[in-house]
Amino acid sequence: MRPQPATVSQVTLSPASRLPGVGDLAGRRSAPASFAPGQPHQIVFFEANAEIYAQGERAAALYQVEYGVVRLYRLLSDGRRQISAFHVAGEVFGFEADGQHHFFAEAVGDAGIRIFRQPAGEGNWRPTLDAALAALVRAQEHLLVVGRQNAAERVAAFLLDMMQRQGGECIELAMSRTDIGDYLGLTIETVSRTLSKFKSAEVVQLEGRRLLKIADVRALRALCT
Repeated sequence: MRPQPATVSQVTLSPASRLPGVGDLAGRRSAPASFAPGQPHQIVFFEANAEIYAQGERAAALYQVEYGVVRLYRLLSDGRRQISAFHVAGEVFGFEADGQHHFFAEAVGDAGIRIFRQPAGEGNWRPTLDAALAALVRAQEHLLVVGRQNAAERVAAFLLDMMQRQGGECIELAMSRTDIGDYLGLTIETVSRTLSKFKSAEVVQLEGRRLLKIADVRALRALCT
């Protein structure tokens, strides 16, 4: 049996409302703006590894990360897990073409999720389309990453992607090495070994278990060209 969502609390917001202090609770930058400011939503808090929705469930909402990181994944027939995406603060997920979720969504660590249960109205169709296209572009970029031939290229591309999406050279890797491996098609040993090589070469600096500073952006980009 899969774990059920661990909801700490739930808050209903009007279109103009904001939840004060959420960014401080997460120890992160200020909370991102709502992608559909004209649409009411709820903020639901999830503990680490809590399920947001399950594969096969009816898709009746869109979700925006308030803080934390979300992983989308599917269980393969042999029991292996394949992570298709990570979503960070401000990003929207839950888009489905046929009204049914095709992946599981889980909070990687403690996370706050904005849930938009009403379909986008006429005033919100443009931000919804923009969010859907952004998710499509990230999916296409991920296919290019996993298509790279060696581990160093995959990990370098992943770190550069996180740097761009988090907006700085000091990034938070909330996901585990196992998560990163399941996302890049690598073993946990290969991910750890590659990060250690980057550290020895002074390309990155590990500043704690979850914090990493990219010290040589050009070196990582050179691996990806």
